[in-house]
Amino acid sequence: MRFMVIRKADEETEAGVLPSTELLDAMGRYNEELVKAGVMLSGSGLMASDRGARLHFDGAGSTTVTDGPFAEAKELVAGYSIVRADSLAEVIEWVLKWPVEDGHGNAEIEIRQVVEAEDFGDSVTDENRAFTVDLLADK
Repeated sequence: MRFMVIRKADEETEAGVLPSTELLDAMGRYNEELVKAGVMLSGSGLMASDRGARLHFDGAGSTTVTDGPFAEAKELVAGYSIVRADSLAEVIEWVLKWPVEDGHGNAEIEIRQVVEAEDFGDSVTDENRAFTVDLLADK
């Protein structure tokens, strides 16, 4: 199973405060441990929301684009990792090792399981699967 480990934003990440050398070193060691264990598939930090936008589709063909920044930092994402594990409990064990240097020890992490094609049951056809495989093979 794949999971997304989401590092929630805070006032510092939304203010564009760059991580310290100590935090970069600690996160590097943590990510290296995940990679060596074959758990981490990918991951990255995100720029503050003032460098992004939101699009709202109203169902009637109209779209509203709102430029950042967005008000509630705690509802935003500062970074993510995609990991592979056998269970949510396993991912929780890995996240319990999260570097204390992050967020001055006050980071909030959310874990969400990634939906796989088989989770859609009969809604996914062989054609859907083939198209997705072909589409991703073009990368």
